[in-house]
Amino acid sequence: MSAPFKAIIADKHEGMLTIDVSTMNDDELMEGTVTVAVEYSTLNYKDGLGLAGKAPIYKSLPMVPGVDFSGEVLSSEDKDYKPGDKVVLNGWGVGESHFGGYAEHARVPGEWLVPLPEGLSTADAMAIGTAGYTSMLSVMALEEAGVTPEDGEILVTGAAGGVGSVAIVLLAKLGYTVVASTGRTSEEAYLKDLGAAEVIDREQFSTPPKPLAKSRWAGAIDAVGSVTLANILSQMKYGGVVTACGLAQGMDLPASVAPFILRGVKLIGIDSVMRPRDQRIEAWQRLAQDLDMTKLESVVTTIPLEDVPEYAAQIVEGQVRGRIVVKI
Repeated sequence: MSAPFKAIIADKHEGMLTIDVSTMNDDELMEGTVTVAVEYSTLNYKDGLGLAGKAPIYKSLPMVPGVDFSGEVLSSEDKDYKPGDKVVLNGWGVGESHFGGYAEHARVPGEWLVPLPEGLSTADAMAIGTAGYTSMLSVMALEEAGVTPEDGEILVTGAAGGVGSVAIVLLAKLGYTVVASTGRTSEEAYLKDLGAAEVIDREQFSTPPKPLAKSRWAGAIDAVGSVTLANILSQMKYGGVVTACGLAQGMDLPASVAPFILRGVKLIGIDSVMRPRDQRIEAWQRLAQDLDMTKLESVVTTIPLEDVPEYAAQIVEGQVRGRIVVKI
């Protein structure tokens, strides 16, 4: 039996969800071809929902939460990896149906992993994390749909959160004019430092949406959903593109077909969980190339594993700015 290592374990006791910092060993890990010494994970909104008991994130219990991680390969039965390799993982149900990143060791199928791009450390990778990776996928989708900096303003909602913060940095470096929408207008200086040209109050997207409103946005990255997304769609320019990658406000979409059939607006869904491996590798290579890591330093708060439950409650309540990195 291997030496015990530290882990957060979600379980149920007398019908109540329990979250404990405990120990486990390699024999208790789930099946996989690669065992990784986890160096960093993150606290994402999905992690917060699960840890705070706000949504049925865990498909089975007990579960080690943490939907992403970075670290060093300890052992491998996969030809693509050898001990000492640095790797990143996002998605694939890790932290939901397969033991995740809130443990010192993780075992997963090799095809779920991505080699750490040159120029990024394991700490950098989780400063980016699933939120930043999702931001990159959203930016790539705007580019692939033909949205250029010359087309006009790009709206980013949930701007002070993980996805929004990284999206602003990426878009600004690529030459886009970014308008940041947030419920925390006190963060205006922070958001402008990331690269936002303007900061607006999210309240202007909270009213019942019209089928069509005055057009303004050439593109948008939305992590909020619901009424906010419906309002954004109604305000898109002709041929505008919206990427939907979150549901902080809700899963519903009380929208009209008018923007689609009268303005040719495109709504593109961004999935980070089951994305094919070649697209994951491309996104991570782009992050290594296009993301200004010095800007990201102001976005990151690093916490120890033991503090994860406390911060989980805060992220669900919208009290967390930027990215929470968990040092394992």
